[in-house]
Order: sequence, then C-alpha cells, then structure tokens
Amino acid sequence: MLRVLSDIVDALDHGDFAVLMLLDLSAAFDTVDSATLLRRLQTMYGITGTALVWFSSYLHERKISVHYRGTSSTPSSLLCGVPQGFVIGPILFLLYTADLLGLIEDTLLHPHLYAQQRISTCVDHVSEWIQANRLQLNAAKTELLWCAPPRQQDRLPNAALCVGSDSVLPVRCVRDLGIYIDSDVSMRTRITRTVSNCFSALRQLRSIRRSVSQPVHVLLSLVTSLILTRLDYGSATLSGVPGDLLNRLQSVLNAAARLVSHARKYDHIIHLLRDFAMVAGSVENTLPTGRACLPLSSQHGASVPRS
Repeated sequence: MLRVLSDIVDALDHGDFAVLMLLDLSAAFDTVDSATLLRRLQTMYGITGTALVWFSSYLHERKISVHYRGTSSTPSSLLCGVPQGFVIGPILFLLYTADLLGLIEDTLLHPHLYAQQRISTCVDHVSEWIQANRLQLNAAKTELLWCAPPRQQDRLPNAALCVGSDSVLPVRCVRDLGIYIDSDVSMRTRITRTVSNCFSALRQLRSIRRSVSQPVHVLLSLVTSLILTRLDYGSATLSGVPGDLLNRLQSVLNAAARLVSHARKYDHIIHLLRDFAMVAGSVENTLPTGRACLPLSSQHGASVPRS
C-alpha cells in the first residue's frame, strides 16, 4: 500500500495525473488451475523433485463434501483451486498471477495524450490473460480512480472505461486493503471513517463503564482492542497529511484517555495521555514510525498491551 501511494504522490509531484484501477476476481483462490500452477512452479521458479511432488499432493489430493441436515454427499475430488486458511495459499496465488506484472509493464504506461486509450488496451490484455488462465474478472466490483492535485480535480477524466463487456465509471474514492484513497490523495475519507468508527466504539464503552469490576484494566484492554488498533492500522500512510486531519485523530485519543480516567470533557488531557502512555507526544510525532500509539506503563500499574 505504501508503494502504491508513493507512486501516486510521485506522479502528482511531477505535475502528472495518476490512475489506480482495482480489478476484482470472482472466487480467485477457488479457480486457480492446479496443472498450470504446478507447471509454473517447475519452469519459472525451479521447483522440482520431491518439493514438486509435495505441492502436487497438496493441490490434487483434496476432496469436497456437502453436509446438510445429517446427510452428506459423496466426496468429489477438487480439480482446481488452492486451499484457503493457510499461509501458503496466498503465496501460491501470487506465484500463479506473477505474469500479470510483466504484461502490464509491456504496455509502457506513461503519461501522454492518449493515456485513457493506453489504459483500455492494458485492461484488455489483462482480461485476456485472466480468461486464458481460467480466472474470472468481476467487472461489477472493479473500480477506477483518477488522481490529481486539489486544484486540478476539475480536469480529471470522467469517461467510462470498458472492462470486457461492461463499463466502469471513475469514482472519487476507493478502498484498497482497508485503506481509503481519495482522488486528491488527501486521506480525508480514511480519517473521517476511522474517527467515526472510533467514536462509535467509545460510546459503546461508555455505556458499560460502570458495569465492569476493574474499570481501569478492563477499559485499557478494550480501548486497545477497539480504538488503538484502528488508529494503528495503516498509520504510515498518513505521513504528511494536514494538521487539521491529524487533530481529528488526536481527538479520538483524547476522548479515549478521558474515558479510561473517568475525566470530564474539559479536564486537561496532557497528563492523562502521559499517565496512560496512549501516545508518544502526539499522533503527528508517531506517524513516521508507522505506530499511532506506544504501550508504556501507567501510574496505576496498568499498561496498554501491544496490538
């Protein structure tokens, strides 16, 4: 995600537009062709002998059965797909689709007068590759985002892009790996949604505050699980955002500290944040490290567990 944002920001810094297209595959893991995958493991990655036999056994010797109301169907062998729920599954899928990178690079996508035509050609090549490798492109969930500096937003293309037999219209915000990206790369939508979700969780915690036996320890654990993890996820992508947006994240931490401390709304917050070590100074100071909060000991003997 950091590489994606870095490439977009680099293009904008050079006065160019950037385009981000998120292609969705239907049942991606379940449609991987096992024979093709094994052939690529052997020819492209040099996996042979016993190791290749292991992969063949892992992919081929699998069966599926449907159990419903005490009755099970006859087991059938799975002819395609990689097992999900294991570490090796995503790795095998990445190896299976590694050719896509070279295919996209061959289109020589660079800023020029006919950028949209070149993108359409690239998408057509990707669609053909997906079909040839027995995968299925889900155009309904495919998203197209044009990016430009705030002052050039009115110059962004608004024409639809053909993906197979469907048309995809540009949007102003997309979500990739749980991170919202705006067309001006301001990260405003991401921060707005994060703050909204955090305050919603804080309201729920406030409603049960008087029902817990050890409020400090319990609330610290709950705040860590429900609030700090949300602020921590993808915090490195917020480096360089305007101070007014960072202040909104800081307001979440302030509210969480008051909740744990049973403090009033207008009580000073600096010593509360220091006591419970919910941040190292402020959100802005922790962004370059990729951490929105640091766990340290508090004066009450409690600590914020690592997320």
